[in-house]
Amino acid sequence: MSLWNDFVGQLPQLLAYGLVTASVLGLGAVGWSFLYRIFNFANFAHGDLMTLGAYWGLLFNVGWRLPWSLAFPLAIVATIGSALFIDRVFYRPLRRRGSAVLLISSAGMALVLRNTLRLFWGQSVHSYDLGFHQAILVLPGVRLTPEALIGMAFALVVTLGLFGLLQYTRMGKALRAAADDLDLARVCGMSLTWITRWTWVLGAGLAAVGGIVLGVEQHLLYPLMGWNLLLPIFAAAVLGGLDHPSGALLGALVIGVGEELFGFFFPNYRPALALVVLIGLLLWRPAGLLGGRS
Repeated sequence: MSLWNDFVGQLPQLLAYGLVTASVLGLGAVGWSFLYRIFNFANFAHGDLMTLGAYWGLLFNVGWRLPWSLAFPLAIVATIGSALFIDRVFYRPLRRRGSAVLLISSAGMALVLRNTLRLFWGQSVHSYDLGFHQAILVLPGVRLTPEALIGMAFALVVTLGLFGLLQYTRMGKALRAAADDLDLARVCGMSLTWITRWTWVLGAGLAAVGGIVLGVEQHLLYPLMGWNLLLPIFAAAVLGGLDHPSGALLGALVIGVGEELFGFFFPNYRPALALVVLIGLLLWRPAGLLGGRS
């Protein structure tokens, strides 16, 4: 009974932490599902691409001593450039060999990215130099750091900008058409090179923002930070429905808040929630919450 009373008393704070977690998972899940819809393969390197974005931010913010307002946009651009290079050199030659080959190659790329970061930055933990430390009161019973608030605001602005781009611009409508039927889009005259390039720009850009927000919110960076999020990102994307990138946000909200609530009672098994959700969905509703029944 005492545990339940503690849970009720801390519920507002747990929900706030859940929103913080969901902001990172949402960025990762939307970017991953967007790449999945275009290229039709599960990118196992997506979590490490998030880590790469976070470390680019670390290089510019701490290594080059640039203010975060300049360092983070540069990190996003650098991550997009890295992703385009990876696609051109590693993925493009394998694309005609099928999704299974791309999936295996992405697992190898995840190892390459992770160990490259270890080579240059080591195994030690790092953090950004933002100048904020003290937690502030947001609502009665809820305290969040300025970093968490900045991270959530940054994630919200980027997400709204992405959906505005996809809904109201010619480029966004073209990318949505390609996601619905890539072969038909090519028949209609759309360039596969153009589709590939802009898909990676959006997917890698979201991954970079997600990695930076994660580093800002948790106050530390380490080589496994993105890899540890890969399973919750998969679960969030599948939960929302792979045919609905907006559903990834719903999935991220459920997983993020669910992990915080579940972790209060079973802290040692907190990461297992995403696996349980993923297995349950694959068994009973593989199309996700927003998809049709399969």
